[in-house]
Amino acid sequence: MPGLMKMREMYSESKPLKGARIAGCLHMTLQTAVLIETLTALGAEVQWSSCNIFSTQDHAAAAIAKTGVPVYAWKGETDEEYIWCIEQTIYFSDGKPLNMILDDGGDLTNLVHTKHTELLKGIKGISEETTTGVHNLYKMKADGTLKVPAINVNDSVTKSKFDNLYGCRESLIDGIKRATDVMIAGKVAVVAGYGDVGKGCAQALRGFGARVIITEIDPINALQAAME
Repeated sequence: MPGLMKMREMYSESKPLKGARIAGCLHMTLQTAVLIETLTALGAEVQWSSCNIFSTQDHAAAAIAKTGVPVYAWKGETDEEYIWCIEQTIYFSDGKPLNMILDDGGDLTNLVHTKHTELLKGIKGISEETTTGVHNLYKMKADGTLKVPAINVNDSVTKSKFDNLYGCRESLIDGIKRATDVMIAGKVAVVAGYGDVGKGCAQALRGFGARVIITEIDPINALQAAME
């Protein structure tokens, strides 16, 4: 958040994103609301959908909608509504299409590449925020189907080594407690994978007294788990 606020302070007058029509497909939370406000402050036109049918914070979506930014997201969407919401972000109110994609998971990227191929030549770039979406991009590149330059945000050091590890370490227990209200001490927890996310989750569960079992196909990560 401090970084976003600093960006506003530095660039809100020069508007470096003027002319950008950004379609975002990212969890519609309070934190994302700050990102959206920053993008618009820097001159971009923005439309938004959520990358998960359950993650939207409706009050955050409503607050952004009140600022005039079109938001197509609500908590508890059906699968059909989810696709509909993403499709609404492709064309802006003046009839012009998106020219930048901010994606999480690859659903917007895939939709444009499969159903709106006529727009690909006008898209300046894609940023992908999560591991699943990055794997999708690498697969598309290998297949020769990726037609737009893409930035792998997920593997940047500040994402993979901080958000994936420390963010998940904090949010996992909070989510489990809110959803189940169970005591974790004494439970047996299985963590699938021991990458940065898995490491953070395992640390959190151990810290609350769970006995943690790791499943992992990578021999180095598996050895790290054994050493822990």
